[in-house]
Amino acid sequence: MEAAVLIVLAGLFALVSGINDGGALLSTGLKLPSIRPAVGVLVLVTMVAAVPLVTHQVALTFVTKLASFHGPGDRIAMALAVVSSLTVVTVLSAKGRPTSLTLAVVGGVSGAGLGWGLPVSGGSVAQVVAFGLAAPLVGGLLGWVLIRLLVAGTTARGLRRWHWAGFLVQSLAYAANDAQKMLAVFMVAFGFSGAPFMYTSLAAVLFGLGILYGLPKAGRTLSREIIVSRPPHGVSAELAAGAAVMGCAGLGMPVSMTQAVAGALIGAGVAQGGGRVRWYAATKIVSAWLLTLPASALLGWSLALLVRGFAGVELP
Repeated sequence: MEAAVLIVLAGLFALVSGINDGGALLSTGLKLPSIRPAVGVLVLVTMVAAVPLVTHQVALTFVTKLASFHGPGDRIAMALAVVSSLTVVTVLSAKGRPTSLTLAVVGGVSGAGLGWGLPVSGGSVAQVVAFGLAAPLVGGLLGWVLIRLLVAGTTARGLRRWHWAGFLVQSLAYAANDAQKMLAVFMVAFGFSGAPFMYTSLAAVLFGLGILYGLPKAGRTLSREIIVSRPPHGVSAELAAGAAVMGCAGLGMPVSMTQAVAGALIGAGVAQGGGRVRWYAATKIVSAWLLTLPASALLGWSLALLVRGFAGVELP
């Protein structure tokens, strides 16, 4: 019963990931015609399905380092973590404060794991939070540097080529890092059994469906609300965010690609004058990020205590 519920929630989680993340990944380059949205979706879906077969360090961080999901009964804790993270993201998005689903999952897993009595590593949680804070700052710095280089020495044709390179780097980084939160939920749902391709392909298909639904709204949020965006800003943001997130993936640290993209867009905008940045929108998004992790952790912890009390589950 617990497995079936978590499998359904894992599918819903993958759809929401596509809505929340996929549109943001495509939105930065929408003002360049070199990559059509349909091609972009296909590339992203393929990466999400294939890259975790080569490396899934970040997925393991979610299920072995933040909290240790080691038994069949722990599926309930993961289900509560998913419910809490989706609830917080939905509430904040409904209030016009788009946020990071990855931050929500980190909080949900930590809080629900603690409430359910699982081993939760405070050191690992603190480390993930530190990398999560650093990723948009590094993305912003790289965006500031890259747009100066692109504007100074790149033709329109060259910019289209850089767009392809940036989008591929960004997609690869997302699949190696941020997307693996979906894989982590499916791993617990299926009891770490079966072929990994079963998890990754199912997550990728549902993720792709979510992208198709969420692309228009997510595209407006990043490419129009944060800065007055031009094609070089989008290309710089793709390259910068991809590099920052890929570096974190190599260390097994889950970070949010949407946070890194937002930071890179702001950095690229500041490089050409701070007036390009819509600081009110940027502040609104950052405030949502700051709320997301503690709210998800508190909700996950509360739900775990409540369900454990009703079920009569004793602490291990």
